[in-house]
This record gives sequence, structure tokens and C-alpha cells, in this order.
Amino acid sequence: MNELIFLIEDAVEGGYNARALGVSIFTQADTIEELRVNVRDAVECFYGDDVAVETIRIQA
Repeated sequence: MNELIFLIEDAVEGGYNARALGVSIFTQADTIEELRVNVRDAVECFYGDDVAVETIRIQA
């Protein structure tokens, strides 16, 4: 897989939610900086060592 796109939304309870388009990956965080780290961790957990994603795009 070459690219994953995450849609970022404000969470109702505060912070941010991120969900991948076309793949069942979801994460959340209090800040955008923390969200970037959590997105990368979620992708690694979802795919493990099987697939290397070259680009992760985060769009608001």
C-alpha cells in the first residue's frame, strides 16, 4: 500500500478523532501533535510488519 488518508474531526468531548478512508483504522488524541503519533501507531498495529505504507496523509 502506497498511501493512507486520514480524515480528522473535532471530538465532541474535546480533542480530535482520526479515521482512515477505506480501511478500518481509527484513533484519537487531545492534540494534533499527539494525533500524528497515534495515527502512525494505529497503522503499525493494524498492518504489523506485513505492509509498509509509504505516505500517511492527515486531512482536516
